[in-house]
Amino acid sequence: MSPSTHDALPDERNADVRIWIDGAFYPRDEAKVSVFDSAFLVGDGIWEGLRLHRGRFAFLERHLDRLLRGARAIHLDIGLSRDELAQLLDDVVTENGMQDGAHVRLMVSRGRKKTPSQHPSNLVGGPTIVVIPEYKTGDPGVKARGISLLTSTVRRPPPDTLDQRLNSHSKLHEVVALIQATAAGADEALMLDPTGAVATCNATNFFAVVAGELLTSTAMYSLPGITRAVVLEEARADGIPAAERPFTSSDVYGADEAFVTGTFGGITPVREVDGRTIGAALPGPVTQRLTALYDEAVRRSVGGDVDPGR
Repeated sequence: MSPSTHDALPDERNADVRIWIDGAFYPRDEAKVSVFDSAFLVGDGIWEGLRLHRGRFAFLERHLDRLLRGARAIHLDIGLSRDELAQLLDDVVTENGMQDGAHVRLMVSRGRKKTPSQHPSNLVGGPTIVVIPEYKTGDPGVKARGISLLTSTVRRPPPDTLDQRLNSHSKLHEVVALIQATAAGADEALMLDPTGAVATCNATNFFAVVAGELLTSTAMYSLPGITRAVVLEEARADGIPAAERPFTSSDVYGADEAFVTGTFGGITPVREVDGRTIGAALPGPVTQRLTALYDEAVRRSVGGDVDPGR
């Protein structure tokens, strides 16, 4: 199997984690939602993935901002306040005795339907809320080797089709792009926007260093990643030229460095795109510098030390 930015080291503790579903905890093997749930039926819902460091969630406020914005955008009443959501996340990791090296997925669907249907009039009760905590430490071998990307023929849709800035359960186009990439021998997929410019990867945000400038897409056709935003802020504060603008595959092929960002993997170097080797060193100097700056930003966000590379 191809390596992935979401590869984690095995951890036997995950067999005993307790998952929160609509007000109650369940053992992992007993955690279930209805086959009539909106997320299962039509992919109707939103979610966030958060990392736990030293007993606190990194960039918690940013994640809650994105979740609540998404809920408003799709007319979804979560039924919990911002403070209640934060308390729920704390309750879940406390129940599981987690302090560090954990990843928590908070998922909200529109709720259970009385019959398979898109129409919200068929809802029975309120939203379904699920919190899945897992012990997950990224495989250091993935960062050491870097990942290879293949540009998929599957494009990111425009906002008037499916707004890619929503962290929704509707990810089929990304899954198909990933399958296409792995079938061709790459690790993950690079996806273009409707104009042919580089947009993002199937599950991470993409950056390239071209002629000394750090480039990433405008995010009009991709999720506005929390790690992406932090990397841009840290780069600019450190004097690294950084731009959010359209660029093409040709720019990527001639790049000095490339990397992807995400909550779980942080910053992961890219060694190859469409068969072209990227850069002379892995990781490149800008990637190394930004990794150090990002680790420091994580430390500040939780008010304590963070192991490098997490």
